[in-house]
Amino acid sequence: MTNLGLYIHTPFCKQKCNYCDFYSFAAKEGDRDSYTVRVTDYLKKWGVRLARPIDSLYLGGGTPTLLGGENIRKIIRAAEDAFPFANPEITLECNPADDLKETLTTAKKAGVNRLSVGVQSGNADELLMLGRRHTTEDAKKTVALARECGIDNISLDLMIGLPDGNIDKLSRSIDFVCSLYPTHISVYILKIEEGTPFYKNGVIVPCDEEIEKQYLFTVETLESKGFLQYEISNFAKAGFESRHNKKYWNCEEYLGIGPAAHSFINGKRFYYPRDFKEFMDGCEIVPDGKGGDSDEYIMLRLRLSDGIIFEEYEKRYGTFPSDKIKKAETLAKHGLIKIDNKGLSLTKKGFLLSNSVIGEFI
Repeated sequence: MTNLGLYIHTPFCKQKCNYCDFYSFAAKEGDRDSYTVRVTDYLKKWGVRLARPIDSLYLGGGTPTLLGGENIRKIIRAAEDAFPFANPEITLECNPADDLKETLTTAKKAGVNRLSVGVQSGNADELLMLGRRHTTEDAKKTVALARECGIDNISLDLMIGLPDGNIDKLSRSIDFVCSLYPTHISVYILKIEEGTPFYKNGVIVPCDEEIEKQYLFTVETLESKGFLQYEISNFAKAGFESRHNKKYWNCEEYLGIGPAAHSFINGKRFYYPRDFKEFMDGCEIVPDGKGGDSDEYIMLRLRLSDGIIFEEYEKRYGTFPSDKIKKAETLAKHGLIKIDNKGLSLTKKGFLLSNSVIGEFI
């Protein structure tokens, strides 16, 4: 009876950001309450089917705080009634532009102990360009409010590789984010996704060489400030790695509830359709093949700074394949992989080329 992670997707946003391709839209009157009821219904059904402990609960989106504190409380209570809680990390995503006092106060009382804040940049012109609704002052106020409400475990999002971005602008953003004293920072390289306003407007991101400079600068700067890189895009103070997200990279099992939410249970992957009405009508899950084989494990674990530890691999799959050892040794000569008798992992240069390097293995 291994512990599960639980993800709840809230598909509501006040407006779409220029880069976002997540499933979200503006809620209509009554949507928030009716969605909360439907989520609690699904939780009850899954609780009966699985009856496994939950040690991480992630309320993401979209903008889950738009549900309001009382609906968030109802969802957390429904999750606790459906599944045994094993001292879970409970994360709530939020947008700094919103009025959050009532929501965060109620959420904290309901059990939320970690906040993920979409800061993205410390530069006013970049926030405007990204289509964010908040200012840097809003971000400061949100972090201060979270601490006032008793939530001290705070993760901040930062985007790099922005149009017209450079090291000077990035340095100011990093300084701003670190001035808020978070415990965790997630760093995302901007990708222009099909169907987004950026894609439709033909927005151009910096060249690969510039993005490489920005990425390596970010890694070095954050580590100098005490944030250890534990995954390609994630940095944390010691002991504050995201328990929920590490489930994905460790190829552990999790349940996702909500339109477009994915799951990995009992060796099978599946998801709910990317359709609000279907979800509200009680739709069935969509099968997405098997999961958890050795190649998938390698692909996911190589995202972590620890990489693949041979002893842990052997417990799941047996001896690590000799042909993959030979490939690792070749890649090590190019500075992309570190390998010793305990395991192998990507270097910082390897992280930048992770898709290609991982492709060499699988």
